[in-house]
Amino acid sequence: MAQEIHREEELREREIPAAFVYDVMPGEEKEEKIKENKYDELNRVISLYSKEPGQLIRILQKAQDIFGHLPEEVQAYIAEKTETPVSEVNGVVTFYSLFSAEPRGKYTLDLCMGTACYIKGAQELMDTLKDHLKIDSGETTPDQLFTVKSTRCIGACGLAPILVVNGDVHGNATTGEILKIIKKYRKGEEIESKKH
Repeated sequence: MAQEIHREEELREREIPAAFVYDVMPGEEKEEKIKENKYDELNRVISLYSKEPGQLIRILQKAQDIFGHLPEEVQAYIAEKTETPVSEVNGVVTFYSLFSAEPRGKYTLDLCMGTACYIKGAQELMDTLKDHLKIDSGETTPDQLFTVKSTRCIGACGLAPILVVNGDVHGNATTGEILKIIKKYRKGEEIESKKH
C-alpha cells in the first residue's frame, strides 16, 4: 500500500516540470524569471495537492524544496491559494523543525544537545562549529553552504555525542571528525563547481 502511494506521488510530481532559466538574460531579468518559474512550479504543486484535505504539510515541503526556505511572502501566497488562514500556515512552519522561514545552507549540521550528548562533550563540539564556521547556532554561513542547529535527543544516546548532517548520523563525534566533515563537504563543493 505504501509503495502504491509513493508511486502515485512520483507520477503526479513528474507532471511538475523543473524550473528553467534563460542564460542570455541580464541579471535582473534572469532573477525575475527564476522567481516567476518558482511560483509557476508552486502553483502546479498547489493544484495537485490542495484538492485533498490535510495536504498543507506536503505543500509546504514541496514549496521549501522549490524556494529553499519558506519566507513570509511564500507562506502568504500558499495561504491565499489554499484558502487557509496565514496564521495557520505560519503556525505549521514555526512548529515543525523541518521547515525554515530563513534561508538554510546546503548542509544542515544538527548537533544533539540532549543530556547524554551534552555530558559526552556536545558543547565543546558546538563551540568548534561556531568558531570554525564563524556563525552561531541557528545561523547560516554567508556562502549558504552550512547551517548549524542544536537539537534535542534524537534517540541514539549510545552513540553520544551525535552530529547529523542532512540526515547522515555521525556518532561518537569528536572535534577532529567535525573539522574533517566540514572539509569534506567544502572539498565536494569545490569539485562540483569545477564541473560547471
